[in-house]
Amino acid sequence: MRPEIKFRNYTDDDYEALCDFLIALNDKEDSHINWNWARLEWMMEHPEFDKSLKKSIGLWTEDGRIVGAAIYDMYFGEGFCGALPEYKELYKDVVEYACKELKDDSGFGLAICEENTDEVEMVKKQGFYIFDQDETIMERSLDDPFEAKIPDGLKFFCPDPVEDVYDLEWLFWQGFDHGQDRAEFEREEEIIPRVRKHFNKDLGVAAVNEKGEMVACCLLWYMQGTDYAYVEPVCTIPEYRGKGVAKALIYEAFGRAKKLGAKRAYVISDMEFYEKLGFKKKHHYLFFRKLP
Repeated sequence: MRPEIKFRNYTDDDYEALCDFLIALNDKEDSHINWNWARLEWMMEHPEFDKSLKKSIGLWTEDGRIVGAAIYDMYFGEGFCGALPEYKELYKDVVEYACKELKDDSGFGLAICEENTDEVEMVKKQGFYIFDQDETIMERSLDDPFEAKIPDGLKFFCPDPVEDVYDLEWLFWQGFDHGQDRAEFEREEEIIPRVRKHFNKDLGVAAVNEKGEMVACCLLWYMQGTDYAYVEPVCTIPEYRGKGVAKALIYEAFGRAKKLGAKRAYVISDMEFYEKLGFKKKHHYLFFRKLP
């Protein structure tokens, strides 16, 4: 007889267990890989993540182990709902909770893999409709050898997300096309060191020019006990694009992750850039929304 499944709200003491849940969710098959431990860890220290809402994350447990979860994405209105394969009957309860407790004024939305037809049918029965947004997960095997040839004048550097936080944020500001006005950057951006418990800084590879300035970066996430790496984010400042810098960084990071045990890598993207690096489209996700 199965032990009683209990519900509770998230506290910071649940962080490791929530990571373990996401790892277990993607252990046998990867149709939920758009939400994984690395995405959670990246998100929870993202500047836009509303930490004041964390206690609203819903957890379903059996003997203390998380078997289902409803997690908001940055802030209320969108999120993730999931249950371990052997607890599929929980999925309906998880979604109902999210609709009530994680909604905003426009309701609640979530992405579901097209292959998970039981989840698609479940949310449709609950009044969700498909809206004009989608998401693609691409996958690449790490079996190949990786030659990471960085352009002349640049060298590899592993930034420390605490000690090098200013330089990293300045790189992200430029690399994600916010402009190159440093004064505006310093006015608009809150420079806070981001401490991420499981992040291996040796897998965060940047390119530094002769002036010591970071001009591109690839952060790669890998945890011992899993066999995949997760790419998030990759960026290059405008004047260094088209020179093969990002490819060199990604291949260098892949080579390092492969030595640690990673066999494949995932990225949330459908860009041709990743296809040229050997990624193939693996899963397609539809977005569903329920009005409040």
